[in-house]
Amino acid sequence: MAAKIEIITTSDAGRLAEKGAELLYNTAKEAVARKDSFAVAVSGGSTPRAMHRLLSQEPYLADMPWQKTHFFWVDERMLPFDHPDSNYGAAQKDLMSIIPIPADQVYPMPAMMRSEEGADLYQAKLKTFFQDLGSLDPVFDLIILGIGTDGHTASLFPGQPSSQEPDRWVLSVKGGQPDVFRLTLTYAVLNRARHILFLASGGAKAAVVKTLIEDSRSQLPAAKIQALNGKITWLLDQKAASLLVEKKG
Repeated sequence: MAAKIEIITTSDAGRLAEKGAELLYNTAKEAVARKDSFAVAVSGGSTPRAMHRLLSQEPYLADMPWQKTHFFWVDERMLPFDHPDSNYGAAQKDLMSIIPIPADQVYPMPAMMRSEEGADLYQAKLKTFFQDLGSLDPVFDLIILGIGTDGHTASLFPGQPSSQEPDRWVLSVKGGQPDVFRLTLTYAVLNRARHILFLASGGAKAAVVKTLIEDSRSQLPAAKIQALNGKITWLLDQKAASLLVEKKG
């Protein structure tokens, strides 16, 4: 990874969620001050859910610039939104149904159609959104990513063909747990973000965190996240950071 990298280690998963909410809030305030809007792409999983629940409470409920915030998704399973494995469904329950954000500033991935058609539709939505901001490229202010123990991030899995075409922003893929069709943002989008936040919690992630941070030769999907014009923050709890040679934060 050639990007500027910051490693923050917290005491436990609860403190990690607190720090993540604080970072998102600060990034949102900075983006709104700079360009009057904040665009974020979020992931599913248990660690982001804890952060989302905090964002739905004070002080963030009143202080976040929700009226100028735009929520997108990094990836989604092709399942109904009321399914327990739906990333949007979880975020809707924990956050979107509570915060005072305009409904047309929340952009779930289209999960109830053929995945190839859904990928084209979401890509078109991204292009329209960023062109309206005066950008031909998708430049998110913040992208929040998790990692799997196999080194996957978003729905970009090891051994799976993944497009490196710069004009392909959203892919249809199949894999993961559960093994279903999914939509995922591509490296062409992820690597253009101003700020990428990796969240990792628990001892089961320690080995892959060590590989991704310390092995410059790694070919795991998450190792291809480079933040070409921005920075990467690794937000870890002590268990996830336990194998690192040098822990910072």
